[in-house]
Amino acid sequence: MAMAAACCLLTLTLTVSLVPLVYGNSEGDALYTLRRSLSDPDNVLQSWDPTLVNPCTWFHITCNQDNRVTRVDLGNSNLSGHLVPELGKLEHLQYLELYKNNIQGTIPAELGNLKSLISLDLYNNNLSGTIPSSLGKLKSLVFLRLNDNKLIGPIPRDLVGISSLKVVDVSNNDLCGTIPTSGPFEHIPLNNFENNRRLEGPELLGLASYDTNCS
Repeated sequence: MAMAAACCLLTLTLTVSLVPLVYGNSEGDALYTLRRSLSDPDNVLQSWDPTLVNPCTWFHITCNQDNRVTRVDLGNSNLSGHLVPELGKLEHLQYLELYKNNIQGTIPAELGNLKSLISLDLYNNNLSGTIPSSLGKLKSLVFLRLNDNKLIGPIPRDLVGISSLKVVDVSNNDLCGTIPTSGPFEHIPLNNFENNRRLEGPELLGLASYDTNCS
């Protein structure tokens, strides 16, 4: 009986101790998927070891007191490759800093799941495709810098509903349509939209479709 009780206690202890690691492992898996999708000639991701309990000891990663990832700081790191949808699993992420690299491909729509995100800095890369409308779900977003890429399509009107948004820069892309003027866009300077040859504006509400020139 005593041995059975001891076994039960051991099992319970192991179960309880493993609970906080589940998050760390899933977040580590997501980040390691990103690492595998990137070329890293300067070995800045060398410490990203998927066998560790969680990614909080990895360089360029910051976690909160609960060992949840809150920052990914990989700006100006000579990385190339593409972003992965698994990034959308980092539900406590506040800062995604991947600026000044040579990252290609599209912006994953799954980034719209990052409900705690404050800063999305993807500027000065080689990103293509459209700006996902799912980014309109980022209700804590303050900084959205996507300038100096190869993005196409209109500026999603879903972004107008982000009241916290203070900085938007989409200059030097190939966007089309018109520049929003409502919500947070009322105070964004026009030079943050420049050098998009098919982007017009500011839009006159009610007088023109916002996606004009996009066909």
